[in-house]
Amino acid sequence: MDGAYANEYANKMSSRTAQRKTSRNTSTPRAEHELHDLRREYRRGELIESSVLHDPFAQFAAWFSDAQSAAEIEPNAMTLATADARGIPSARIVLLKELDSRGFVFFTNYASRKGEQLKMNPHSALIFFWPKLERQVRIEGRIRPVSRADSDAYFHQRPRLSQIGAWASRQSQPIASRKELARQDADMLKKFADGPIPRPDFWGGYRLAPSLIEFWQGRPSRLHDRLEYRRLKGKWHIRRLQP
Repeated sequence: MDGAYANEYANKMSSRTAQRKTSRNTSTPRAEHELHDLRREYRRGELIESSVLHDPFAQFAAWFSDAQSAAEIEPNAMTLATADARGIPSARIVLLKELDSRGFVFFTNYASRKGEQLKMNPHSALIFFWPKLERQVRIEGRIRPVSRADSDAYFHQRPRLSQIGAWASRQSQPIASRKELARQDADMLKKFADGPIPRPDFWGGYRLAPSLIEFWQGRPSRLHDRLEYRRLKGKWHIRRLQP
């Protein structure tokens, strides 16, 4: 490499290095600036005491129907928050599958992380968020397993491959690869062939019996409407909370 070419090469490398440093130094502030600017005004509705139903389950059913009509993506998707015996929390999305005056029901693997946490600490919380309506519902209460009969009934309504999947996956346990998971699934397909698939003992439903249900409606200037239903001595009491 002659001297002129060597100098030109060195200058190019120095320029590229400086560009990379500049890019690294400016990317984070630019991203933060964009996050700061992400906001919207909520103007779709209001939530006032005179317009709500006294029964929070009826009020939830009305809002859920609105979410379906608004074509929210999976309106029954809800965040389930649990905590272990030390109070360390974790959260994930699950699907609401049943609802009545006893509470909110979902189904899962009892040996999963959430299942293990619920054995240690049955107190948990749910959140529904329906962005098209600018609404959320926050629920607190105690979770218990549903009856074996209820779990059996729902399991046998599921698509056959979902039934197989319940057997194939040891939920929340480490696995070496996607290929290994596919092998476990193939093993279960072979095991059950065309015969009936029983519900695994480690899979079933939970019901959250609420002690508190809060309805939230987005409003302009972040002065949102919040109405809380709290169960005291067997009766529901409504109060407004500051946003």
